Amino acid sequence: MIDLHTHLIPGVDDGSRTLENSVLVLERFAADGVRVVACTPHLNASAAHQAPVTAYAALRRQLQDAAPPGVQLVAGFEIMLDRPGCDLRLPELALGDSHAVLVEFPRSGLPPGATDELLRIRSGGRIPVVAHPERYRGVSVDTMHVWRDVGAVIQGDAQMLLAGGTSGKLAREMLEEGVYDLLASDNHGDRRSLATVRLWLREMGAERQGRMLTEENPRRVLADEEMERVPPLREGPSIWERLRALLGRR
Repeated sequence: MIDLHTHLIPGVDDGSRTLENSVLVLERFAADGVRVVACTPHLNASAAHQAPVTAYAALRRQLQDAAPPGVQLVAGFEIMLDRPGCDLRLPELALGDSHAVLVEFPRSGLPPGATDELLRIRSGGRIPVVAHPERYRGVSVDTMHVWRDVGAVIQGDAQMLLAGGTSGKLAREMLEEGVYDLLASDNHGDRRSLATVRLWLREMGAERQGRMLTEENPRRVLADEEMERVPPLREGPSIWERLRALLGRR
């Protein structure tokens, strides 16, 4: 599996605080079958030209040296689109060696012109990978269709698929409608992982979708390849009904 959204560079944002903790997370990832991990500390778009690229690269190399064998770390940032029109073309802002940039919007609500901003980023030669859209107030499945039409890639928060509340419900609806391109853990030095959701999808009879969301499409992002459309899960009972039935058997 490939996880394109984590906060494991120690001590630089609200993620993992120590190198030792980050290594423990990577050891769990390795046991789960995660082979590539993007380290994506928070960064405001308005400060992109001041990104501490060199310092973060040094910390990432230190973490790579301590990581378990078989786990590759790649660079990146989670860029808050706090101001429209910012230049995100600096190569060091991208995920790995790709043209993709991981971006997010404020949870409080989408700013005016959100779709236009994604289109501007895409037209400028970057592929915006929108992080955890199910968290943003005012979004819908229809919003995701529009964002994909302007060239954005949609990254769901894996844990939200198993959560309650409005965000969890919307996440499952997005999965059922096939608008997610990939899933990521958004691990902040905790126990979040792709493995739980991958197993859940397998038990839901959605092994193909799980493979596409956690292996194939993340690889395509890093290789600058077109996304493969993930089939909807609209056949039979809803995802939530199947989850409750599964939990009821245990």
